Amino acid sequence: MEYLNPKAFTASIVYSLLGIFILVVSFYVFNKLTPGTLRKEIMEDHNTALAILGAAFMLAVALIISAAIHG
Repeated sequence: MEYLNPKAFTASIVYSLLGIFILVVSFYVFNKLTPGTLRKEIMEDHNTALAILGAAFMLAVALIISAAIHG
């Protein structure tokens, strides 16, 4: 029943939002560091390799954030 604790539930929500914010900011920085725009390369030029790289980057950062949050 400790999962129904309001304090733990609130902390989970706050850490989840913080993790999503960090993920979005890190992807924005990744987009700025790469030449060109990722959106144009993936959507218009159909660059599958870049789409896989972007997905791998987001998964890697998400795993790092979740490990940092859960200790």
